[in-house]
Amino acid sequence: MLMKGKKGLIVGLANNKSIAYGIAKACREQGAELAFTYLNDALKKRVEPIAKEFGSDVVLELDVSNKEHMAGIADRVEEKFGNIDFLVHSVAFAPKEALSEPFLKTSKEAFEIAMNVSVYSLIDLTNRLNPIMNKGASVLTLSYLGGPKYVPNYNVMGVAKAALEASVRYLAVDLGLEGKRVNAISAGPIKTLAAAGIGDFKQILKWNELNAPLRANVTIEQVGNSAMYLLSDLASGVTGEVHYVDNGYNIMGMGAVCKDEEGKTRLCWDIEQ
Repeated sequence: MLMKGKKGLIVGLANNKSIAYGIAKACREQGAELAFTYLNDALKKRVEPIAKEFGSDVVLELDVSNKEHMAGIADRVEEKFGNIDFLVHSVAFAPKEALSEPFLKTSKEAFEIAMNVSVYSLIDLTNRLNPIMNKGASVLTLSYLGGPKYVPNYNVMGVAKAALEASVRYLAVDLGLEGKRVNAISAGPIKTLAAAGIGDFKQILKWNELNAPLRANVTIEQVGNSAMYLLSDLASGVTGEVHYVDNGYNIMGMGAVCKDEEGKTRLCWDIEQ
């Protein structure tokens, strides 16, 4: 098994519909031992059964915006779990109004919250956990196409994801000196708890399904398998990358589907002009 003997910390898992769940499942199936964090008591009730499902009893409280939690995270992980071989960062947040109002109206407070929780937490976590990461360790975070390109209603999260991807590149150089890797996966839209806050998300899902080269939306299992590869030794020569798992949607320069005169959805190049 590809991950046998490896131990990893999954940060940000919310429920069994989340991308982090797909990643944890793929890693566990390949033999990895896992530890998990939860944000608060409400989410603890969801995370503990999932940890048990994956054979783990290491479930630690962690709010990345809580200074005390962050200050003690490395010691708690080492005490309960030992050194780790990989870290999965699946954390992002922006105030609701920053996703519903035009980007132009983004408040300084909302901007700082989005950047601190969604971006700085990766830098801070990596820095704090680095001393207990084994040589050859791998760090993985989650991005989205709304970072490098405009996506309706993504607003300040798009700017945060752009900063996150830049952080991956800079962290990759710093950790590369120690033989450790940092990468990101840019997944296509998936119905998750986090996605619920994005306006017109159903339309985004449908558009991606119709226009991705593979004519489908991705699943957490597909993202999980790609993540497992990046976290495993198979990807020992890969760092600083943003790996797209979106059924090819990111390559599209324009929509592949249009409405014909009868209102039916067809491939644009099949419609007679």
